[in-house]
Amino acid sequence: MSEMFSLQEMLLDHQECLRRQREAVKFRMRKISIKQIEITNKSLVMRETLKKTYEDIQKVLDEDLKVTLNQLEMEERAAVMALEELMERNCSLIREIEQDLARLTAELAQREILLQDMMDTSIESRVKEVLSTTDPSQVNLDELKADQILSLANKMLVVICSQIPITKRLNKSYSTDISLDPETAHPKLIISPRGDSATYTDAWQELPELPGRFDTTLNVISLQGFSSGRHYWEIDVSGKTYWELGLTYATIARKGRAEDCWLGRGSDSWAVEFFDGEYTAWHDGVPHQLPSSKRFSRIGVLCSFPAGLVSFLGADCMTPLFSFCTGAFRNCIHLALCPGHDHNGTNAKPIVICNANPPTCAFQNNSS
Repeated sequence: MSEMFSLQEMLLDHQECLRRQREAVKFRMRKISIKQIEITNKSLVMRETLKKTYEDIQKVLDEDLKVTLNQLEMEERAAVMALEELMERNCSLIREIEQDLARLTAELAQREILLQDMMDTSIESRVKEVLSTTDPSQVNLDELKADQILSLANKMLVVICSQIPITKRLNKSYSTDISLDPETAHPKLIISPRGDSATYTDAWQELPELPGRFDTTLNVISLQGFSSGRHYWEIDVSGKTYWELGLTYATIARKGRAEDCWLGRGSDSWAVEFFDGEYTAWHDGVPHQLPSSKRFSRIGVLCSFPAGLVSFLGADCMTPLFSFCTGAFRNCIHLALCPGHDHNGTNAKPIVICNANPPTCAFQNNSS
């Protein structure tokens, strides 16, 4: 009788040991599951970071981005598959332990079991072996390589940004010195000493009433005129809510409230207007609503002889806004600006020519 009691006690001890081993394996499975999520999240972060970097490079490196993301995806897939295999080994062992527990439970109920059967330690040794060989911490993404990829991508971004867009480098090669003519400026415009900016003032300045001065519209045109070559200017409009700028013949109407005094409203000028968050291109009184909704800090103006091309661009990233193909220009072309009213302080900043130099002459014939 005592022998049977001792046998039952040993069976219960072994049953408890199996339960502890089962819990150990389940805990390992939870760690594996957590590691899978961690691997997936890290890979997602790396992919999104790379996407952002390559978007900054724009479309130049799209193919390289695809290859790089594919490499990361393959590594992630391989790591997750390896963890799934480890999970399956643990699941298989759990099933065996459950079977042994069921068998022991049945045998305990019948009290028909031999000591040597009960003392079988093969499951215990296998549990130790599985726990030692399925450590999820051994499966990782190649984070060092990922850091190197991101570092190289950022360095590449710096290089690419210094070289593109090509159109910016090309247009910059057509940059021409220019300055505003204060004798054409409306009396409520303050022209800087360098002739590179126009600022609205609420006070009417006491200025000579010259034939070339705008007396109603807040316009000013450049001192220099151009009759050949290609010319490019960038105008800083940052912080402004309303402005007009463009190109004009010197024959533009300057007196009174005639519609032709406004830039682009007559046949003598071409302009882009920014008002109420929208861009409109104007020539000969015909408006062209532009689809762009981005507020550019710089606007590029390009004119080309003898083709008669007038192009406006968002100079921040050389975004085309609108182009007029006018045919051959019939006269000298001047840059024209309108900084607009200050609108209760919301539009008080000046409009600035970024590549302007002090006045040199009243007329320049540039054949570059």
